[in-house]
Amino acid sequence: MKTVKGGVCAPKGFLAAGIDCGIRKNGKKDLALIVSQKEAAAAGVFTKNLVKGAPIIVSQKHLKSGYARAIIANSGNANTCNDNGLEIAEGMCELVERLTDIPSNNVLVASTGVIGQKLSLAPIENGMPDLIDSLGQNSDDAATAIMTTDTYKKEAAVEMILDGKTVRIGAIAKGSGMIHPDMATMLVFVTTDAVISPALLQKALLFAIEDSFHMISIDRDTSTNDTVFVLANGLAENKPIIEEDADFELFKTALLDLFLLLSRSIAKDGEGASKLLECQVTGAKIKSDAAKIAKSVICSPLFKCAMFGADANWGRVLCAIGYAGAQVDIGKIEVSFQSSAGEIDVCKNGEGLEFSEELAKSILSQDEIIIKIALNDGTESATAFGCDLSYDYVKINGDYRS
Repeated sequence: MKTVKGGVCAPKGFLAAGIDCGIRKNGKKDLALIVSQKEAAAAGVFTKNLVKGAPIIVSQKHLKSGYARAIIANSGNANTCNDNGLEIAEGMCELVERLTDIPSNNVLVASTGVIGQKLSLAPIENGMPDLIDSLGQNSDDAATAIMTTDTYKKEAAVEMILDGKTVRIGAIAKGSGMIHPDMATMLVFVTTDAVISPALLQKALLFAIEDSFHMISIDRDTSTNDTVFVLANGLAENKPIIEEDADFELFKTALLDLFLLLSRSIAKDGEGASKLLECQVTGAKIKSDAAKIAKSVICSPLFKCAMFGADANWGRVLCAIGYAGAQVDIGKIEVSFQSSAGEIDVCKNGEGLEFSEELAKSILSQDEIIIKIALNDGTESATAFGCDLSYDYVKINGDYRS
């Protein structure tokens, strides 16, 4: 497997576009479209929040067939908690049908932005001709059009050989705030030219998100609109993946690798973030305990603040481990901090070590920090991704609607 350029347009048979249709008032792109040249196997995963955006309800209905051809998404307005939300979501799908002849029930829809704000179909309808005319190798425009408080676009693609055929998987993503484990992230749209059944595509998706998007947290808030879509149009012409064989294992591993790239990018671009935090937990008796601890540390507001200040306050790590709900022997725990500036041990056998505060400060002043936790109680491990908590996080969310 290797990384390639092109995002969602890297696989054969996919076109994308992103334009400014006027939903957002700042002139930024706010409407994206991804189209497959032929009907594609489709899979999806959605937020576990009981408050769900109308696009999720519509997309869940359209996914029941296991197939789709297009994804349309807007930013600037989440289309959540609106009395006409379903009408707008269905209307966006119908607009795609009107201009492309793709049946509306073959269209998946997503929205991101402010919750509870009325969304009009008018700007989307007015922008559709331009959106259709812009379809091409424009993954970057689509990636830009789904951004909200993101500071940079997120797209990636990987390539592998299946059955002697070159198969690609590409994706665009957005995320910045209101991100917490137990789903995925805010929006991720994935394309592949692999031939794979809808059932195994869904199974591969569930496998890949478990150690990637499920392990991200920016602020402990699970969005109402979290969505991951995967479309597989089969144009790579590999032997169909219809059973859990070696090709399926390779495909789902490549999907996980792609998701890990995006997970790191999303976590590093958390609202107001200055540092990517990666918490690696090893030596757990069971994997779920390792995951609970990694998430607990990444989610701790006090620890996130310490990382913002480059303060090696390892006691906050132990505190987060203690309330994680995992079965651990505190007397066996080791903790160290690592970055491009080096590595320093700060705790052994659950007790503090003498260490250089100057070296620790240097290590924690880098923009990517690894927190290593060794439980020394088993063989299972897990990694979670997050970011520091800065002054800017409060500023961004204090005036989000403006």
